Amino acid sequence: MNRTRVIRGVIGVCAAMALAEMVVRLGIVDSEVVPPISVVLLRSVTLAGDPVFLAGVADTVLAWLVGLVLAVVVAVVVGVVLGSVPWLSTPSRIVVEFLRPIPSVALIPLAILLFTSETEMKISLILYAACWPILLNTLYALQDVDPVAKDAMRSFGFGPLAVLWRVSLPSAAPFVATGVRVSAGIALVVVVSAELLSGGSSGLGVFLINAGSSGGNTDVMLAGAIWAGVLGLIVNALLVRVERGAFRWHFARTERTAA
Repeated sequence: MNRTRVIRGVIGVCAAMALAEMVVRLGIVDSEVVPPISVVLLRSVTLAGDPVFLAGVADTVLAWLVGLVLAVVVAVVVGVVLGSVPWLSTPSRIVVEFLRPIPSVALIPLAILLFTSETEMKISLILYAACWPILLNTLYALQDVDPVAKDAMRSFGFGPLAVLWRVSLPSAAPFVATGVRVSAGIALVVVVSAELLSGGSSGLGVFLINAGSSGGNTDVMLAGAIWAGVLGLIVNALLVRVERGAFRWHFARTERTAA
């Protein structure tokens, strides 16, 4: 099943690239505006050896990683507290639903004013944007824990903390992991957007904006964008692998239910 999905995915990517190449080569799209995909891919290969580009990617990945780790810690702790204390549930849900729709990109000007360090600015935006999927997944997962399992633990004399640690958290963990995977993609988009809009000194977004401002470097811009997509694909694949390895029991049960 997985091999079939991979083969279909490769075929789809190859077909899309062939179509993009044909559209430019046939003159449907001006090659001065959008270069052929073959040129962009070749430029992507050369960027892999560009120290300036690699330094920018390293800065972006560092900010992304720190911001995502902080988001996981904050969102899980807050989610566990809010999901375990009934009288906090309703008022906190109102606050969450009010803040969650605010786009993190709209907060970039405020973050620039609040933080003198470019890295701190990016990490703060990632923390804000990446918290919500993890927090919501934690809250809903704790609500869906089997009450029979919790009652069974209580009947054996276990207290609230023991029930939380032995039943609620293990049951919610796969859904929290899914929230982390979703937040990882959001965090990558946010950090590159912050670099593009803030006019900083380093990062993948800064590299892209510098390439665009130089003029005639559309292939460099698109090559950088491809590497951003590849980075997101690698991160998602790694997290899926970790998720399936850590929670085999959950996926086995899900697949049996689907069957």
